Amino acid sequence: MQYYQVRHHTRYRYATPVGESVMELRMQPRRNQRQQCYSFDVKVTPQAKVLSYTDYRGNHIHFFDIPRRHGQLVVRAESHVGVEPAPELPEWMDIDLWHAVDELAHAVDFWDDLAPSHFVQFTPALIALAEEMRIDRSRDPLSILLRINAGIYYSFRYMPDSTAVDSPIDVALEKRRGVCQDYAHIMIALLRRLGIPARYISGYLFHRREDNDQSAEDASHAWVEAFVPTLGWIGFDPTNNLIAGERHIAVAIGRDYADVPPTRGLFRGGADSEMEVGVQVTRADRPEPEKVLIPDREWEALDAEIMQQMQQQQ
Repeated sequence: MQYYQVRHHTRYRYATPVGESVMELRMQPRRNQRQQCYSFDVKVTPQAKVLSYTDYRGNHIHFFDIPRRHGQLVVRAESHVGVEPAPELPEWMDIDLWHAVDELAHAVDFWDDLAPSHFVQFTPALIALAEEMRIDRSRDPLSILLRINAGIYYSFRYMPDSTAVDSPIDVALEKRRGVCQDYAHIMIALLRRLGIPARYISGYLFHRREDNDQSAEDASHAWVEAFVPTLGWIGFDPTNNLIAGERHIAVAIGRDYADVPPTRGLFRGGADSEMEVGVQVTRADRPEPEKVLIPDREWEALDAEIMQQMQQQQ
């Protein structure tokens, strides 16, 4: 198992002070058979009481309300996580497995992961890409998944700011450029069109120089999970042409990005807002039985370090 410390820093600046902010956070890593979240802590400035709940997919959602006037809002989250390698996949599977895939359409648990959603649409541009990449059922499901994962990686150019957070799928398809969110939406659309259940995973990726990842190191990440009969949910990272493994830290599961943004909120007032984000994922030691979270006195130094990184990005 590999251990990581994740620090996610978000700052909103308002052109003029706003009267109130209400916000949801999806920053706490999930717990499952391959991943353990040993600790999670979130701090908000101006100070606010942070509450939480778990949704029907097992995502941890924190929320808070700042009722007084403020000119900026800062959210600082820290977690200590352990991730195990993904099980080794077979080299191939029986092509008759498509019959089992078709049976999944009758299971209520998979309906959300088979239907179009806000950012996942079967547009003419998406269908044209499927034809260009020769995506069909001529091979077994696992071979097709690997082909789509690699095909998107080689067909698109990773380019920050080439799309917006609310861009429809056709923007990336037309430009053949995008970020991890776009890569994930395109792969999910191709899979659902084939009848393979697919879902959106938001989280983080630990970057190593030797891996030559093209996704941004100082930002959150997104990839795809597809359900394969006899294997279960398998993670695919088309942005980096990877099978999701011990470097992928899952935070939330949704139909697409619209379900699981790291932050979502409203504020009272007509001011323009500006958001800055900094993410650090570093190796960590195996946690002690009772992990001590980062002391308050160290937050100031941590803020300065992350803010320096954000200024260098600009």
